[in-house]
Amino acid sequence: QRDKEVVMEAVRQDGCSLEFACEELQSDKEVLMEALRQDGCALRYACDDLQSDKEVVMEAVREHGRALQFACEDLRRDKEVVM
Repeated sequence: QRDKEVVMEAVRQDGCSLEFACEELQSDKEVLMEALRQDGCALRYACDDLQSDKEVVMEAVREHGRALQFACEDLRRDKEVVM
């Protein structure tokens, strides 16, 4: 799906629906943050750059601790993120 408004509404209902968004929207921080508020594990569908973004990863982990597994290696070792 390429329509940002449609994708935003979808991820508000189910964060993991980000899986079906186009790559461009999976790389959109605003869309991803909305998805993470609903389901932290939506981090798995984010681009590498956003999986390396501390703010993004902290939001994901705050919503669902297991989302940490989808973060970049450096952030998985970051005490601030893990705590």
